[in-house]
Amino acid sequence: MIEMTLREIADIVGGTLHDVADPEARVTGSVEFDSREIGSGDLFLALPGERSDGHDFAAAAVAAGAVAVLAARPVGVPAIVVEPETGAARSRSVALTADTDGSGAAVLAALANLAHASVEKLTASTGLTVIGLTGSSGKTSTKDLIAAVLAPLGSVVAPPGSFNSELGHPWTALRADEQTRFLVLEMSARGPGHIAAAARTTPPSVGVVLNVGTAHLGEFGSREAIAKTKGELVEALPATGLAVLNADDPNVAAMAARTVAAVQTVGRSTGADIRATDIRMDDRARAGFTLHAPQGSIAVQLAVHGEHQVGNALSAAAVALHCGADLATVATALSGARAASARRMDVRTTDDNITVVNDSYNANPDSVRAALKALVTMAKAEATPRRSWAVLGEMGELGPESVIEHDAIGRLAVRLDVDRLVVVGTGRPSRAMHQGAVMEGSWGEESILVPDIGAAIALLDEEVEAGDVVLVKASKSVGLWTVAEHLISAERASTRRGSTEANQS
Repeated sequence: MIEMTLREIADIVGGTLHDVADPEARVTGSVEFDSREIGSGDLFLALPGERSDGHDFAAAAVAAGAVAVLAARPVGVPAIVVEPETGAARSRSVALTADTDGSGAAVLAALANLAHASVEKLTASTGLTVIGLTGSSGKTSTKDLIAAVLAPLGSVVAPPGSFNSELGHPWTALRADEQTRFLVLEMSARGPGHIAAAARTTPPSVGVVLNVGTAHLGEFGSREAIAKTKGELVEALPATGLAVLNADDPNVAAMAARTVAAVQTVGRSTGADIRATDIRMDDRARAGFTLHAPQGSIAVQLAVHGEHQVGNALSAAAVALHCGADLATVATALSGARAASARRMDVRTTDDNITVVNDSYNANPDSVRAALKALVTMAKAEATPRRSWAVLGEMGELGPESVIEHDAIGRLAVRLDVDRLVVVGTGRPSRAMHQGAVMEGSWGEESILVPDIGAAIALLDEEVEAGDVVLVKASKSVGLWTVAEHLISAERASTRRGSTEANQS
């Protein structure tokens, strides 16, 4: 965040100074919502939550070095107080806060206003480039690739993981300062208008749209509604900006008509401006390909896993080339980029030679299909194929299509010849996934339905063997990452080795 006085911040957010001895005191650090992260010169954000209220930690934050608190009520220490809001502003904060008086919405609105002012000043004074990114799947992986290919050109700020909520979006934007050259932001939505609002907070000059899938179908109602909302990003771009669109997705390619910015298409289609040919996969499901761009062609070997990463890499390349990188720099950066966000195609091999693919952060039909294909590629790549396990939980927010989509995933697992499908959960969607596998032709115990995470762990401990490849994936609300963490834990490996030795004695 750029330095500002408390008086300046109050003017920006429409707040009132309370218990402030010096209105010209300057915030020289960052904005933090966790009092444990406060350092000297910071501004503390007091948010009400389901388990605690940030206002209760205001004094502790100031004692730790915060210059003041951005709050919805006086807190007995220096504070900028904003009035609680109702209506639309309050509804946007429901997912984050449990307050009933709209105070969370008021603080979040103030945070958005502060982020807007900071980004606007940086754009004017230092030429900060803001890159907005959206899509039904692949946002976080692509965000990490974009950050990697831009890093050789200058300082980059991007959100940790997929911190793209009403809190995460402005909080990330406020990490940018005078030394930041690029600000990369995921722009997600739970309904129409959300991406447009995010773009107003941090106006992008580059917009990337990856795909239009079925994630959040239950909230939007149709793929057409999802496409309309994703397109809000390109509508927000200026005439001097750039829209990077996936040529392989008709819903995305059609967005070219919705922007005044220049358009660059990416994909495998022969007509794409930036495209990939000669795609090949290694035994770890890492793609190599030839990258073709107006600047020329060059070989790329990705270090991230899954064939779907090719499209993500092309989008990252388009952004970097637009921002001044040359082809060699792009290829080198893409080839060296690793998964930077937790629980997203995180591939590890345990001491007892079990390959665990932890893609458990979240799930939707598109991302599950991509992960299953990567799993099979890894398992079948070697001369002696290894057994493949897919441990899958429910995919959330699919609405009336939930049963159909889960059934389709079960059937796909069989068609891809996944050796063992372990479906976790007792709900109707989980049962549909298992039943889909059975109806597609699974027999015996190739597909098994277990009631909970504990049962899944017990089954895997009993039956997974050295050389096996295990994918773990579900919506984050399921908490299935504990299965992956158990599989790679030293304690489990030690227990398994002990069991093997006992069986051999």
